[in-house]
Amino acid sequence: MFKKIVVLLLLGAVVAFGLRNQVQQFSQTRLALAGPYFEVKAGSSLSALCQSWQQQGLLSRFQCTQLRMLSVFHSELRDIKAGVYRVDPDLLLSQLALFRSGKVAQFSFMLREGETLQQSLQALSQAEFIQNDIQSVAELQALVRWPAEWGPAPSDAEALFFPETYYYHAHSKASSIYQRAHQALLAQLEKAWVQRDPSLPLKTPYELLTLASIIEKETGVLAEKPLIASVFVNRLRLNMKLQTDPTVIYGLKERYQGDITRAHLKDPHPYNTYVHFGLPPGPIALVSATSLQAAAKPEVSKMLYFVAKGDGSHQFSASLDAHNKAVQQYIFGKK
Repeated sequence: MFKKIVVLLLLGAVVAFGLRNQVQQFSQTRLALAGPYFEVKAGSSLSALCQSWQQQGLLSRFQCTQLRMLSVFHSELRDIKAGVYRVDPDLLLSQLALFRSGKVAQFSFMLREGETLQQSLQALSQAEFIQNDIQSVAELQALVRWPAEWGPAPSDAEALFFPETYYYHAHSKASSIYQRAHQALLAQLEKAWVQRDPSLPLKTPYELLTLASIIEKETGVLAEKPLIASVFVNRLRLNMKLQTDPTVIYGLKERYQGDITRAHLKDPHPYNTYVHFGLPPGPIALVSATSLQAAAKPEVSKMLYFVAKGDGSHQFSASLDAHNKAVQQYIFGKK
């Protein structure tokens, strides 16, 4: 009996030593997955993954056998979670630890201020690991949840989504990102509307959003936005046409090829602010918080005109005579 116990103890020691040896070997085994991402599909087993890696020449048959044997004594190795992971060539056990952790990769999609929804959908088509269930601007309209107290819901979804970087996990639906962006826009617009200058010649939050979109397209200089806003507000108060090129370009759509012509300025489409008085029918681009704030609280000024100086900023004028001189200087190079 004593001898049997000794033999069993010796066998146990041999097995333990062998197992320890395997663990030490595996601690140095590398798995050079082709990055940057690896997807563990739902229902995948450790055995199936190992077989796939063997077929790709990433692991040998002997290494796969060792891994299966090791998983018998360390069942946690088989507890892998489905998902897309960000990977680098690393130790095999480190890769498996990542797949067990469930720390899947995050991806991002950016809605950019100043772009149209059509442009954002073009960018969406290039987004990684996203389920693109939005194919047109018309489909975005179905996501709009306009507050009843703001009046009838806009018939156009343009600018009803807040420009920001949105993070998601692999295979998330694009519609869920746009839903988040829509809720963010409503929150930003409500904040701007509540804080607005009560003397503004704007009747609804939608008009505020429309004005903010024009400001967004007119300047990228943050400090200029309140003054740009004041020009348009002053014109609205005096019943002057806004005469802003970005609205003309928006209304021309595919007819615009990079240059505005005299014919374009006479085109009677609804967004032509050289032809029609007041604001255009709706926004023309995605709007940042700073443009909303500028539209809600414009700078107090007497400015009615501005012209691009060529460096991204503008020269502002309170009279047509001063404006014409600025045009001669900055557009035609005459002083």
